[in-house]
Amino acid sequence: MSDTIAAISTPFGEGAVAMLRLSGSEAIAVADGVFRGSFRPSAAPSRLQLFGKIFDGTDMLDDVLLTVFRAPASYTGEDVVEICCHGGILVSRRILQLLFERGAHPANPGEFTQRAFLNGKMDLTQAEAVMDLIRAQTSLALRAAAGQLEGRLGKRIWEIREDLLGLLAHVEAYIDFPDEDIDPDTGAALLGKLERVGETIESLLQTADQGRILREGIRTVICGEPNVGKSSLLNLLLGYERAIVSEIPGTTRDTIEEVINLRGIPVRLVDTAGLRASSDSIEQQGMARTLKHIETADLVLRVADGSRGNAGMESDAGKNEILVLNKCDLGLHESQRDVRAVRISCKTTEGLEALAEAIFTRVMGGHVNTGDFSAAINARHQVCLQKALQSSRDAGRAMREALSAEFIAIELHSALDAVGEVVGKADSEELLGRIFSTFCIGK
Repeated sequence: MSDTIAAISTPFGEGAVAMLRLSGSEAIAVADGVFRGSFRPSAAPSRLQLFGKIFDGTDMLDDVLLTVFRAPASYTGEDVVEICCHGGILVSRRILQLLFERGAHPANPGEFTQRAFLNGKMDLTQAEAVMDLIRAQTSLALRAAAGQLEGRLGKRIWEIREDLLGLLAHVEAYIDFPDEDIDPDTGAALLGKLERVGETIESLLQTADQGRILREGIRTVICGEPNVGKSSLLNLLLGYERAIVSEIPGTTRDTIEEVINLRGIPVRLVDTAGLRASSDSIEQQGMARTLKHIETADLVLRVADGSRGNAGMESDAGKNEILVLNKCDLGLHESQRDVRAVRISCKTTEGLEALAEAIFTRVMGGHVNTGDFSAAINARHQVCLQKALQSSRDAGRAMREALSAEFIAIELHSALDAVGEVVGKADSEELLGRIFSTFCIGK
């Protein structure tokens, strides 16, 4: 982390503008060697944008805007230089190569944010929120990532950690000074505080499903017999013609996946091959894939033709299925009138809002406060907090059974380490490598 690093921070491809970023003790010196303008970067005030040119020796590469951010008031906590050039692929790569020739080193994925974490500019939950913010596909996902980046989740974790530290300090003081006995009232107060810590951890764990949905989307499989309108439903939900619609059975042979925004929740729709008896080997492979997708789905939309008799069964709540009776513009068959289902017409779009309501209610339980998403934990947080909860419960059990204070201290230490791992207090090289390897270059 002592090297000066450089990378292109904008996506690969052509655009109006590309941005390159330098960070490290020699960042300003490297910029001095390539930039010519009214100020040298080393002489310019922090955060003042300079107009000038990038030169490779006597060759001018591009007109640029350059900004210096001096440590520690920068994203990484180090000296940072940002260079905005024209967005051509060649010009940005030529400038990057020039920075390497002047002493900078290529940045690893997420290395700028990793340096920000290591330099105390953010905790690990905020660092992870940077990537969540970049990948957000809906307004709720964006709001959740912004809240986490602001430090809301980290604040709650630090509060839990402080409570555990206070408990541990009390227990270890008793171990070191056994003559200072803990009276029953104090012991009960400690146990009550530990139980409140457990309740706080449990409340965070309850946001794990919400966090997974916001980050990964609801995997929703559209299935049913051929020619019931599965592809038509996909196109209707997407708002454009994505799948081929035909009266010929077996038109859809393979799965088609697209993401829609449903009331701020990302829904990953999977259109599948129709399920029927068939001797066609390719169609059989498509149906086999359909069954696999159904097994791993968060939600199944089982589409049936509502204008025909015996069009389908009621949805199975245990399997997270919703029965969708399509073609209701043709009239509902007598046998389908009392079936519990959502009735729609892909032709007239009737019932589309009711289907959206049914999907949202089934997945989110019908009682979600969208303001609570700012603390939606991810899978890594969940594992750490589960460990912390178990250790805090074991400590509480040891208190109630009046076991040795050493046993209580061991469990409190374990809970403290697990909670600290969420914000990176008990960080390890392996943990950081795993987290930041998912980042894009330049961030």
